[in-house]
Amino acid sequence: MPRTTTFSRVTVLGAGLAGSEAALQLADRGVRVRLVEMRPAVGTPVHATGSCAELVCSNSLKSTKFESAAGMLKEELVRLGSRLYAVALRNAVPAGGALAVDREAFAREVTALVEEHPSIDLVRHEALNLGEAARGADVLVVATGPLTSDALASSLAEAAGAEHLAFFDAAAPIVMADSLDGSKLFRQSRYEDADGGQAGDYLNAPFSRAEYEAFISSLVTAERVVQRDFESRDLFQACQPIEEIARKGPDAPRFGPLKPVGLTDPRTGRRPWAALQLRAEDAHGESYNLVGFQTNLTFPEQRRVFRMIPGLEHAEFARYGVMHRNTFVDAPRLLGPDLRLRASGAAAIGVPVFLAGQIAGTEGYCEAIRSGLHAAVSVAALLKGRAAPSLPIETAFGALLAYATDPATVDYQPMHVNFGILPPFEQRIRNKRERYRAYAERGSRALAVYEDELANADLLLHASAGGAQGRCDGA
Repeated sequence: MPRTTTFSRVTVLGAGLAGSEAALQLADRGVRVRLVEMRPAVGTPVHATGSCAELVCSNSLKSTKFESAAGMLKEELVRLGSRLYAVALRNAVPAGGALAVDREAFAREVTALVEEHPSIDLVRHEALNLGEAARGADVLVVATGPLTSDALASSLAEAAGAEHLAFFDAAAPIVMADSLDGSKLFRQSRYEDADGGQAGDYLNAPFSRAEYEAFISSLVTAERVVQRDFESRDLFQACQPIEEIARKGPDAPRFGPLKPVGLTDPRTGRRPWAALQLRAEDAHGESYNLVGFQTNLTFPEQRRVFRMIPGLEHAEFARYGVMHRNTFVDAPRLLGPDLRLRASGAAAIGVPVFLAGQIAGTEGYCEAIRSGLHAAVSVAALLKGRAAPSLPIETAFGALLAYATDPATVDYQPMHVNFGILPPFEQRIRNKRERYRAYAERGSRALAVYEDELANADLLLHASAGGAQGRCDGA
């Protein structure tokens, strides 16, 4: 087990998934950790207990299949010795090809690990200011999650710049490129000559009048997510969902996100009745964003209704649209690959600041755990006075980290791991199952190199320390 000087002190704010993982990882490396959690003294609208790592939504940690993006991420958690993933495995309940946990037993065991660790001081009070929270520490890790308190969010806004802190996650769906029907789509930017010149930046899904009217009819009657009171007060002021626009009148989307102005369908030589534009979400064109399609529909309804769009009949969703309360930073502008806050205002806090979990712009349970682990490795490297090895982009979290911290990423919204952000192969593998397995095998090889680099830098916490054993292969 790697050791860092016991005189090093780190304060971690937030005992959720990311914060608990970071605290345990650092403590196992010999760092003295002060873990600050405001619950149960100060509650939130969704938490029911004061337990560490309380799961407030689903109890599912997604697929364990090796040849899935979620499975690739779990492979990283196993091989890098995640403490919380080991707890999840010990508290698993039957869920087919997914990993689901007994959420009460899971949170209870994580809390016990934290409370009983000799190098962790669990402090129950609300942190109101980053500068005050950092006093007496060598490093500060902020992992306060999507429901960060108003006072602490205000302090973070001062350090990061208010324009780089969001309070609502209003994200449009993202679909995989290879699931689209190219025979029905055409590439063109608005007012671009369809008969010549360079191809446009957008794919366009043209509607006939009948197709449009059927789509709008299904859209306005589709089942929506019921917002909690604390979300619904301001949610629709942040961004109008496509279904709310449609409720203003059946033609409203045709004069908004679905306006066909400036487009010519090369198949007909005419402007379509309406058109959805899809913008590449990654540099490789492996996934596309449905432009202007922020939505509050349930995930099953998004699959049903959005597959009525011409060309999207068999669309696979890399991310569903979401609209909910979610405090997160503009990661491409603020975070380095080590998750360190690089905003100019951060210097006023007095110590290096790292972010982890949803506040850093990741989405998903295992992504939060993995980001807490990654932040801990980065902090441990800093305390040792050395650079942490770069996480390969071929790994699941490496691809997510590259996407989330790339300054070229615009209009950033929180993302979970998916194949759309992994670098494609030079020679395309047409069979989807074979391609996904090839992604996983390539990622596993890259992870092995990364493990060796961590070990050589005395930064690898072996799986035996956390109880996570064996390969995550979905067996």
